[in-house]
Amino acid sequence: MGFFDRLSRLLRANLNDLVSKAEDPVKILDQSVADMQSDLVKLRQAVAMAIASQKRLANQASQAETQVAVWYERAELALKKSQEDLAREALTRRKSFQETAISLKKQLDGQDGQVETLKRSLVALEGKIAEAKTKKDMLKARAQAAQAQQQLQSAVGGLGTNSAMAAFERMEDKVQALEATSQAAAELAGADLESQFAALEGGKDDVDDELAALRKSLKAGSEAVALPSSASESKISNNQEVVEQVKVEEVDADLEELKRSIDSL
Repeated sequence: MGFFDRLSRLLRANLNDLVSKAEDPVKILDQSVADMQSDLVKLRQAVAMAIASQKRLANQASQAETQVAVWYERAELALKKSQEDLAREALTRRKSFQETAISLKKQLDGQDGQVETLKRSLVALEGKIAEAKTKKDMLKARAQAAQAQQQLQSAVGGLGTNSAMAAFERMEDKVQALEATSQAAAELAGADLESQFAALEGGKDDVDDELAALRKSLKAGSEAVALPSSASESKISNNQEVVEQVKVEEVDADLEELKRSIDSL
């Protein structure tokens, strides 16, 4: 394949592609109907000319037949007048008109066939044009709807990727994430607060119980110290006040230390 052949094919391909892209269905439909209307006008003119030629041939054939009858009558008249040469001339003219009439009839028969063909073509073209006009409106509506749908899809596609709609959707997701985070933090804070109070309340009960048990044990111990035996009753009675005083102070000191240890927790 030569270079110029390849270049020619490339140019034709690019031109065809440009023409295809430049074709607007609505405009092409209108132009197609306009071209068919122009063809219809030309066909009507051709039919009119064919009918006129048909009528002209028919008139000529009728005139030729009339002349055939006229020259036949003249030949009879000349023969009656004993003018044989003149009758022969009249018959010669008659024969010439007969040949002309026969030829015109043949042409007229052919013209009749052409006229009928043109008439049928005219009726068919008129039907096609009427159908094309109906289809044109429908196709134009479909083409416009398809173009509108294509523009809408392009707009929606743009909104879904790089437009404000995508930003809106991202912000919606972000707000939902923030709400979920806030709700989780609130639940965790509530759970921690509940656990703190439960621990505090539980610890308070334990401390109160322990303090009550301690007081009970201390009270029992102090009573045991305060009640001497019979053998040493007289000896301990002299020092009873001192022992009780010492024991109470020690308990108070232990109690204070216990309170401080509890407060420090």
